[in-house]
Amino acid sequence: MFRVMVDEARFDVAVETARLREASRQVGAITTFLGVVRDINEDASVSALFLEHYPGMTERQIHDILDEARARWDVIAATVIHRVGQLEPTDEIVYVGVASQHRGDAFDACEFIIDYLKTRATFWKKERTDDGERWLVTRESDVCAAESWKSGNR
Repeated sequence: MFRVMVDEARFDVAVETARLREASRQVGAITTFLGVVRDINEDASVSALFLEHYPGMTERQIHDILDEARARWDVIAATVIHRVGQLEPTDEIVYVGVASQHRGDAFDACEFIIDYLKTRATFWKKERTDDGERWLVTRESDVCAAESWKSGNR
């Protein structure tokens, strides 16, 4: 079971994690990542975050990331949910869950997926701050994290 959802709707972390657990009786470890909208970024107060994506293409990119994780680690099931539209501080924005037989595979695959999601999936993010609106660019630290998977340092 490999699920990808890009949607405006809220999601339930407990329900999504339970789905991973139910994927197989062989599941021995589930690792999750939950991203939340912050109220501050680059020393500016953030009142809202607006996300856009390219329907169809973005989902395909995420499926490709899951396929790559599956090729590297023993992954039984994985879910990626990414919200789009208008979000406010404390809103949940992204969920990555990975189920495997063992914790090492679950941890590594989950971290890999979120690192690649930040750099390979097409999302456009615009923040509303006290100084107005601004489009966000990919952080250098996110690029370095994704590149480290290629170089074999992980």
